[in-house]
Amino acid sequence: MKRYRAIAEYYDSEYEHMPMLRQDVPFLLRHLPKTSQDILELATGTARAAIPLAQAGHRVIGVDYARDMLAVARRKRDGIGLTDRELKLVRADVTKLNLGRKFDWIVILFNTFLGFTTLAEQDRVLQIVQKHLKPRGQFWIDIFQPNLELLAVHRSHNLDPRAFYVPTLDRTVFESTDVVRDPAHQVQDVTFTYKWFDKFGREHKDKVKFQLTFIFPRELQILLERNGLKIDKLWGNYDGSKLTSDSPRMIAMCSRT
Repeated sequence: MKRYRAIAEYYDSEYEHMPMLRQDVPFLLRHLPKTSQDILELATGTARAAIPLAQAGHRVIGVDYARDMLAVARRKRDGIGLTDRELKLVRADVTKLNLGRKFDWIVILFNTFLGFTTLAEQDRVLQIVQKHLKPRGQFWIDIFQPNLELLAVHRSHNLDPRAFYVPTLDRTVFESTDVVRDPAHQVQDVTFTYKWFDKFGREHKDKVKFQLTFIFPRELQILLERNGLKIDKLWGNYDGSKLTSDSPRMIAMCSRT
């Protein structure tokens, strides 16, 4: 299994065009209490979500295994004046995490849970959630709902081609996506191809290859319940609409059973 490993300096610029990433954190914030909460974000990346959560007055710990992503996160955090007390960034494997404390809220956003492609890994992550969640705490998970039309296509080439500018590198990057789907094993092999040109006009390429699984609504419920968690509310998008067969997302607010 190949875990998603972003090119850290590309990450924020790469995804800033996606409307959902301007909607997911505001939607979460609307459901958080107004009083300050202790929040654990699993797979925090460049702290895209952790920073606005901390700016809203919550005490946040963000965990990620990628040293370079955390370096970007620290640079962003320090640049806006947040302290380690307001947003602490921890390098650790979320499947083995033991912080020795419990949280009011634990969140895992932007399809990240789907990067754990085996049942054993999914169970380990949810057991970590159970271990770190206060008795009346809430767990927030946000993943895409499988699109049956896309799943019926074995291979997709050059999906969502786009260009983005990376200020820290003064570089314009052209990106495309290839996906090979294996419904029998419930995985998708994803390849991001990045192309850019240096000042001499020479072409450079980078590739990121990883696997994602896909999870259906009933399956999500079963996974949660067998790890001592239950769904309290389930939405199909960031407008607060109920989950239907046409919903693009599965956004679940959960608690301990």
